[in-house]
Amino acid sequence: MNQSVLIDIDQLRVGMFIQLDLGWMNHPFPMSSFRVSSQEQIHTLRELGLKQVRYVPAKSQPVPEVPARSGLQRDGAETAVPDPAGAFGTQEQSLDTSASFSGTRAWREQSESLQRCGQRYREATDTYVMVSTQVLVSPPDARRQVDALVGSCVAELLDAEHCAIRLLAEVPSERPALHAVNVMVLALLLGRALGLQSRELHHVGVAALLHDLGKIMLPPHVGEPGASLTPADLSRYEGHVGHSVELGQRMELASDVLIAIAQHHEMADGSGFPLRLMADDLGRGGQIVALANRYDRLCNPLHGAQALTPHEALSQIFAQQKMCFDATVLGAFIRMMGVYPPGSLVQLTDGRFALVVSVDALHPLRPCVLPFDAKVPRSQAVAMDLAACPDEGIRRSLKPEQLPREALDYLSPQQRICYFFERAVDARRCEDGA
Repeated sequence: MNQSVLIDIDQLRVGMFIQLDLGWMNHPFPMSSFRVSSQEQIHTLRELGLKQVRYVPAKSQPVPEVPARSGLQRDGAETAVPDPAGAFGTQEQSLDTSASFSGTRAWREQSESLQRCGQRYREATDTYVMVSTQVLVSPPDARRQVDALVGSCVAELLDAEHCAIRLLAEVPSERPALHAVNVMVLALLLGRALGLQSRELHHVGVAALLHDLGKIMLPPHVGEPGASLTPADLSRYEGHVGHSVELGQRMELASDVLIAIAQHHEMADGSGFPLRLMADDLGRGGQIVALANRYDRLCNPLHGAQALTPHEALSQIFAQQKMCFDATVLGAFIRMMGVYPPGSLVQLTDGRFALVVSVDALHPLRPCVLPFDAKVPRSQAVAMDLAACPDEGIRRSLKPEQLPREALDYLSPQQRICYFFERAVDARRCEDGA
């Protein structure tokens, strides 16, 4: 049994595993249960106004074994609890330890930005899951949720002069929700890059989020196939486009949204489905959603298929599938993603291995990367902005199997690529630890 103990916030130390009795929208951390890794996290908890937190000794590292202190509660009962200062050292010692990795302003800003992006991404995936369950019961309620989510994303995008696309660790959610939100994020960023205004951007975002909603009408092995489908099941799979349009009609979505949903598998060369339309027959919204959908499926394929790195996915689209997409839309997408999209594994000019974590339109060829450094814990690593480091750059893109196991585990533990957007900053610094 992993019993929890309610302790005063002043007893909290680095290394303790805690459980927050807060909804995830009420705190900035990726999870409500986690091991405290820095003094910055403790400071953030204090800023939330918490007086006590729930501490799990069995999951802490190391487990404190120190003199007891009375007056606190275990599962609602008065009891004696360990004083964590004995096991984790004095507050000054903890500060000294964490400062070596996380004492810089860059780490703090990076951590806070990542937490905000992760929270917004989870909010979006939760919304999609709710919509997929509500749409058959109450289409108007489902539409209100979609409009609220997409509207907030559009407002955030248009409020920022420049936006960057940010790599996130895999978020626990249903696979359809992860795909839907990825496509929405990519489509919104691409629409913005193409100069779409608020109303058009909103329509594109709604279509991107709901493009696969019709798969809820299919059995799992057809909607999310793990192997090649029989001709009959393939026909049923292609029918998800029509089901998505039908559900959109029930929600009374705008005609532009319905058209974009209907065209999310159509290709400019006529090779798509269900109508085998050609370029002149395709709307801009459908072209945007189709490209975002194809890219995410290459990075995050259906069950059993081989995933490509983001760099490989972009290269394959440009080298082998460029005739499938409008030239203007594809060009804007490549400029937006950069040569090395977030999630790409690379080798820097100094020989270090790194993971591309964000790309912004200001510096598409010089992204932010997270270098592998065995001396720095992964949770405390500071991203390096190549735009602010003229003496450093990227030598080449790598496949996962080209990295040493230690470097691969450090840089890319997640199985799926997840994206969100953040405000781009014009001037960033190379901090120590990069």
